[in-house]
Amino acid sequence: MNREQRLVFGEVAELYERHRPAYPDALVDDLVELSGVGSGGVALEIGAGTGKATAMFAARGIRVLAVEPSAEMAAVARRVCAAYPGVEIEQADFERWDAAGRDFPLAFAGQAWHWVDPAIGFAKVASVLRPAGVFAAFWNWTVWARSSLRGAMVDAYRNTAPEILVETDAIHPGRTSLPTDDEEFKRGIDATDDLDAFEVRDYEWSLTYSAADYAALLQTHSTIRALDPDRRRALVGAVAQAIESHGGRLTLPVVTRLCMARRIGTP
Repeated sequence: MNREQRLVFGEVAELYERHRPAYPDALVDDLVELSGVGSGGVALEIGAGTGKATAMFAARGIRVLAVEPSAEMAAVARRVCAAYPGVEIEQADFERWDAAGRDFPLAFAGQAWHWVDPAIGFAKVASVLRPAGVFAAFWNWTVWARSSLRGAMVDAYRNTAPEILVETDAIHPGRTSLPTDDEEFKRGIDATDDLDAFEVRDYEWSLTYSAADYAALLQTHSTIRALDPDRRRALVGAVAQAIESHGGRLTLPVVTRLCMARRIGTP
């Protein structure tokens, strides 16, 4: 696969918008309160995707300057957020994005920070945060250990694409523990002079999918995009069949993990 993995989402931007979940309202409310961004304030988003998190902050009166590397994803995000005049989306890699002297009380990344080069990203976030500003990264993780259909899903993978069972992406049923993004995030904070006050919060909820909807969701994940088309179709078809044969619905426990830090200083 010659395509850059972090940009393959642009191939399925519309599927991504329709089938990727958003985030718990409580998480967004917490970040608004903790950062003090306030209605009319401006937050920086790193990796907007199709605007899932962008729209949630904008709906609370927050102006969002969002940076997104994929032209296709940025185009969908602009459409999704068209009702919010305070949203601005700049197409760029965050590592090379020019802040042009702007600073922010809140910088956040939903489902995206792991694509940013940590050798550049942490220091750059610190440089654009105001003193005591909040930096937040969050991810939705499937908790397969609590799913009654895990065994059937593992069989579907084993029969079509067994190597993906060892992938670290928590969307795949081979993963029974949560990823360690929080540990990697903490290492980045510890290595950055101007960031401190590391904190983790978990938000538990669940999602229910039809077989067709879950099949579509799977095709928005980079590890699935990396398969050749025939094997991708075989895996997605086997997964959909497994759901259909177990009542046609898949309910997945989800943990949204929020990792936070603050820029050192007094506001």
